[in-house]
Amino acid sequence: MVKRLLLEVKEFKKASILAPVFMVGEVLLEISLPFLMSYIIDLGVSKGDMGEVVKFGLIMSVAAFGSLFCGAMSGKYAAYGSAGFARNLRKAMFSNIQDFSFQNVDHFSTAGLVTRLMTDVTNVQNAYQMVLRMCVRAPLTLVCALSMTFIINSELSMVFFYAALFLGIVLIIIMRFAHPIFLKVFERYDDLNASVQENITNMRVVKAYVKEDHEINKFHSASYQIYKMFKKAENILIFNSPSMQLAMYGCIITISWLGAQKIVGSTLTTGELMSMITYTMNILMSLMMLSMIFVMLSMSFASVKRIHEVLEEKSDIVSPDNALMDVPDGSVVFDHVSFSYGEHCESDALQDIDLRIEAGQTIGIMGGTGSGKSSLVQLLARLYDVTKGQLLVGGHNVKEYDVKVLRDQVSMVLQNNVLFSDSIKDNLRWGKGDASDEEMIHVCKLAQADSFIQAFPNGYDTHIEQGGSNVSGGQRQRLCIARALLKNPKILILDDSTSAVDTRTDYLIRKAFKEDLPHITKFIISQRISSIEDADKIIVMDDGKVSGFGTHEELLKTNPIYQEVYATQVKGGEDDESK
Repeated sequence: MVKRLLLEVKEFKKASILAPVFMVGEVLLEISLPFLMSYIIDLGVSKGDMGEVVKFGLIMSVAAFGSLFCGAMSGKYAAYGSAGFARNLRKAMFSNIQDFSFQNVDHFSTAGLVTRLMTDVTNVQNAYQMVLRMCVRAPLTLVCALSMTFIINSELSMVFFYAALFLGIVLIIIMRFAHPIFLKVFERYDDLNASVQENITNMRVVKAYVKEDHEINKFHSASYQIYKMFKKAENILIFNSPSMQLAMYGCIITISWLGAQKIVGSTLTTGELMSMITYTMNILMSLMMLSMIFVMLSMSFASVKRIHEVLEEKSDIVSPDNALMDVPDGSVVFDHVSFSYGEHCESDALQDIDLRIEAGQTIGIMGGTGSGKSSLVQLLARLYDVTKGQLLVGGHNVKEYDVKVLRDQVSMVLQNNVLFSDSIKDNLRWGKGDASDEEMIHVCKLAQADSFIQAFPNGYDTHIEQGGSNVSGGQRQRLCIARALLKNPKILILDDSTSAVDTRTDYLIRKAFKEDLPHITKFIISQRISSIEDADKIIVMDDGKVSGFGTHEELLKTNPIYQEVYATQVKGGEDDESK
C-alpha cells in the first residue's frame, strides 16, 4: 500500500534523498558538540589553558554552523519533496477518477473523493515531510547519543534502556486505542464535505424554503461529530507528554545522582557528567520526536489507506483490446437487456428490454419516476454496463468499441446539465474544440439559442457564471443542446432536457431536429405528450420494463399507461378550457 503511493514521488526522488542526507550531516555535527564541550571543560577550563578553550571553541563554532546549514538544506529539500509528492498524488488520483464509471463514483461518493483529494493528501504530505526529516533525525540522534554515552560511561547509559522500555510500552498502549479513532474520523469528514457541498449546490432551494437554520444545525452536527472523535483521540494522546516528562526528569535525576557518586569516586569527570546530561536531553528529545512520528503516522496511515483505495480502483468499464474505433451508424438493438445498479440491489432497474431501433429514427421515451427511463439511455454511452443480454450500437456490441470513441458519438443532454464558468463560445466548444463561429451559430439556431445569445451585449463572448446562474433554466438547457449537437454525434439523447422551455420553443427544436438532423438517432425523454407524439416510435417504461413500443396512434389504442397520461394532459386540458 505504502509502496504504491511512493511510486508517485517520481521527479522528486532527488529532493527526497538529499533531505535525509543533509539531516544526517546535521545530526552528526550536533552530536559532536557535547563531546567537544567536555574537552573544553576538562582540558581548558579545569586546567586554565585558554589555548585549548579557543581551539575547541573554534571547532565547536564550525560544527554548529555546519549543523545549521545542513538543517536548513534538509528542511528546504523536505518541503520541496513532500509538496511535489502531494501534487503527484492528487494528479494520479484525479486522473484515475476521470476513468471511473458512474458505478465507481457511486462507490466512493463525491464528498468522499473530495476529502481524499484534499484532507487525506495533506495528511500524507505532512507525514512524508516528517519522515524525510524526523524519521532520520530521531533514530540517528538516538543511536549516536546512546553510543556516546556508552563511550563515556557504559554503566550510567543503562538508565536509558529502562526509560526506552517504559516509553515503548506507553506508546504501544496509546496507539492501540488511538488508531481506530483516526480511521473513523476521516469518514466523518466525508459527511461534513457532503453537507457543505449539498448546501452550496442547492442554496436557492435552501433560501426558498427558509431552511438556513436547519442547514446550519446539520453542519454543526457533522462538525461536532468530528470534534468529539478528535477530542476522544486527543484524550488518549495526552498521556504521551507526561510519560515523556516523567522519563526525562527521571533519567536526569538518576544520572545526576549516580554521576555525582562517580565523580567523588574519581571514575567520572565533571565534563563527562555534563556531556552525559546533554546527551540525556538529546536521547529523550529523540524519543519524544519518535512518539510524535508514531502519532502522525497513525493519523496518516488512515489517509494512506483511503488514497490507496482510489488509486487502485479500476473502472469496470474499459476499452477492449483491438477496440473498434468507428461507430458506423446510430442503429440500436437492446437484445434482452437487464441492468442492476449493484449486487446488493433487491431488483433490476431494467428487466429484459428487447428493442430494435433504426438509424435516424426519433424515439420518444416516457414513464413514471423510477421507471428506468434514464437508466435505459445511460447504457448507450456505457456510463453503466448491462448486467444481462447485450446492447448493440451500429451493429456492434457497445463493449467492442473504444470507450472514448463510443461516448464521442453518443451525446447526452440532461435536464440539469452543467455550464462552466467561461464564455458561451468556450462552453459550446466542449462539444468540438476547434469549432468555427459559423458552426456554433448553426447549432445554436437549431437549439433555438441563437436569438437570446445575440441579445446579450457581448453575444457569444458573454461570460457564463458558475453553474450558469446568469441564464435562465430554459436558456441553459438550449445551450447544452447546442453543445451536444456540435459533436455531430450518431446518437443524441435528450433526457427531459426541454422541460424548462415553453411549448412553442420545444416545437421549434423538434422541428429543426426533424428537418436538419435526419441522420442522427434521437432519444427524447419527456413527461409531455406534445414533446414526443410526433416521434417515429415511443417507448413507454413501467417499473423497469417496456410497457409499450409503437407510434403515438398505436399506443393510444393499445397501452393503458399512455392512454391515461394522454387523457390527463390533453383531454383534461380541453375539459378545463371548456369549463
